[in-house]
Amino acid sequence: MNQSTQGAHVNVPVVALHGVHHTARPTWKLAETVHFYRDLLGLPLVHAISAKGWGPDNHADFLHFFFDSGNGSTIAFFYYIGTERPDWLTVREHYQDRATHTAWRVRDEAELLQWRQRVEAVGIPLRYQIRHEVIESIYFNDPNGYPIEITWQVRPFSDADKQDAAFTIDSAIELERAREKGAAFASIEPVWQRKAERIERAVPNGEKASVYVLDVPEFAPLIDVARKTAGYQTTAIGNGYVRIDGNPTLQFRRKELGFKPAVWYGALTGGLAGSIRQFDMDALVVAPGDTQ
Repeated sequence: MNQSTQGAHVNVPVVALHGVHHTARPTWKLAETVHFYRDLLGLPLVHAISAKGWGPDNHADFLHFFFDSGNGSTIAFFYYIGTERPDWLTVREHYQDRATHTAWRVRDEAELLQWRQRVEAVGIPLRYQIRHEVIESIYFNDPNGYPIEITWQVRPFSDADKQDAAFTIDSAIELERAREKGAAFASIEPVWQRKAERIERAVPNGEKASVYVLDVPEFAPLIDVARKTAGYQTTAIGNGYVRIDGNPTLQFRRKELGFKPAVWYGALTGGLAGSIRQFDMDALVVAPGDTQ
């Protein structure tokens, strides 16, 4: 809101979105891109725009073409005629590059496995199949190196998920703003510590380590193991979370929980009171004190 409208009654319309119409990326491999999406994956080619640039003298002539990706959505590409891919748009094998990707939804695990069978049958190299929290996905690349994901959602998002997301993001925004003023923000641990303070304003006094677990199926093994561990205490705190208090530390083993790495490394996503003493592929140790 700018200064001219501050304090005024602004009539903001209530609007909603109805899904994704299309995502779009450039390609310099026209034939390979069409073959991959239309012939190998079986997505119908449904629309193409061909244009003499788009006005500016430095805008190349192009094709803009769309494949049907289901439920009213499409995936689209721009082919800029006579151009070469600039170095700064080269896809690298780096996690920050792979953050930009397309993820299509299927209805259930059976459909996901059918898609895996198709991808492998037509000779597309499968990167991996993995479950992380509420989704399970297969991953592969298109001819341009763009990551593609096909996923099914194991359970619907709940109100508890929405509240939990707000706690997480609000805590991280506070830390980001503090970093802009010179404070350190270099790990996820302070996010989890601040989140605990939002979940339960009167956090434990620091004599014992505590972790907060959103009471959902993917994190249920944490609660189950804690209930069987001598000296640990579990308390439902009434807002969708269970607090686990240590004796005085908390220790968990990944294999005992049955967690895949993608879930294991998010095991503290509910928040913590204390500090991490060890967190590797095998073990997690949270000690009392040092909460930021």
